Amino acid sequence: MRGGQGAAEARVLQFTNCRILRGGKLLREDLWVRGGRILDPEKLFFEERRVADERRDCGGRILAPGFIDVQINGGFGVDFSQATEDVGSGVALVARRILSHGVTSFCPTLVTSPPEVYHKVVPQIPVKSGGPHGAGVLGLHLEGPFISREKRGAHPEAHLRSFEANAFQDLLATYGPLDNVRIVTLAPELGHSHEVIRELTTRGICVSLGHSVADLRAAEDAVWSGATFITHLFNAMLPFHHRDPGIVGLLTSDRLPAGRCIFYGMIADGTHTNPAALRIAHRAHPQGLVLVTDAIPALGLGNGRHTLGQQEVEVDGLTAYVAGCSVESALEAASLHPAQLLGLEKSKGTLDFGADAGEGASQGYWAAWPYL
Repeated sequence: MRGGQGAAEARVLQFTNCRILRGGKLLREDLWVRGGRILDPEKLFFEERRVADERRDCGGRILAPGFIDVQINGGFGVDFSQATEDVGSGVALVARRILSHGVTSFCPTLVTSPPEVYHKVVPQIPVKSGGPHGAGVLGLHLEGPFISREKRGAHPEAHLRSFEANAFQDLLATYGPLDNVRIVTLAPELGHSHEVIRELTTRGICVSLGHSVADLRAAEDAVWSGATFITHLFNAMLPFHHRDPGIVGLLTSDRLPAGRCIFYGMIADGTHTNPAALRIAHRAHPQGLVLVTDAIPALGLGNGRHTLGQQEVEVDGLTAYVAGCSVESALEAASLHPAQLLGLEKSKGTLDFGADAGEGASQGYWAAWPYL
C-alpha cells in the first residue's frame, strides 16, 4: 500500500530508542512507518488523531536508509555476466542474500562481454521493487566494453570495442535494447563518445567515466555532454599528476556546468584504494562520495577459483576496512549519494517524511549498529 485510503487504514509502526540519520546528522528521534512510507508524526497525531499500533525498541541502535550498491558483479557463486538459461534466479539469490548486509537496492553489473552475452542477459534482469524477498533491482550497470585497452583492468581485451562512425547504433548493436539499463561506464577519450553520452543521457541513463586514459579536459568535456559519475575513482585511470590530474581532477574542477554534482564510486576495502587516498577524495568533495562494493561472484564463498564474466579469478584471503570519514558521512555515501546519482533521492536513501520505508527493517531502512 503506497497511499490513499488503503494506506491510511494500514497499521502504524513506531521505532523507539534509536538514532535516525536525517539531514546529515544522527538524531534521537522516533521513526514512524505506515504502508511502506515514513510518516510525519505531527500530521498523524493532529490530523488523523492516530497513535502507533505497534512499537519496537531499537535498543539504542542507528536507524539508517537501506544501502544502494551501484556496482556489484555478482555474489554467492552467481556471475551476472554469465549467459545462463535462468539469469533471473541468480539475481534473486543475490538480492536475497545482500539484505543481511544492509543493501536494499542494487544495480547488477556486467563486465566487458561479447554482444551475444548482453543480448541474452540484459532482457532477463528487469527493474524490480524490493521487499522481504530481497533487495530491489534499480537497473543494470554495463561496465564496458567501450573502455581503454591500457586501463582495462580485469576486463578481457578480446571483447573490448571502440565506437564506429554511427556510434550510438554501434552501442545498440552491442547491448541490445536499453530498457533495463541504468548506468553505462565508458572511456570518454574514445572517438564519438560524446554523441553516445548525450544520447544515453537523453534516455535517462547515467553515464560514468572509467577504465580510461582521459586527461582532465576530455573528462570535463564528457561532463558537459552529460556524464555524472566516475567508476571506482583512482582505479583503472591515469594517476593524479599536478600538471594534469586526469579524471580525478573532476572532484575540484571549476570548469563544470553550474550546479552539477559529480559523483564518484570508491571501493573502500583498503586494497583497491589506500585509506589516505580515500580521505583526500572525501575531503575534497564529500558530497560526491558513493561507496560501492564492486563485489565479484566469489562474494560469500571464500578462497578458490571463481568466474568474472569471461575469465577465471582466484581468491586468496581478504582484508576489508573503511577509514576516513564520520559514521554519518559513511552512511550517506552508501545510501543518499547513490540515490541522488540515480535521481531517486525523494524516495530512497533518506528517512525524510514520505520516503520509502518498505515493509520492515529489511527493506527501505536498516537498523544494525549498536549505540556509538
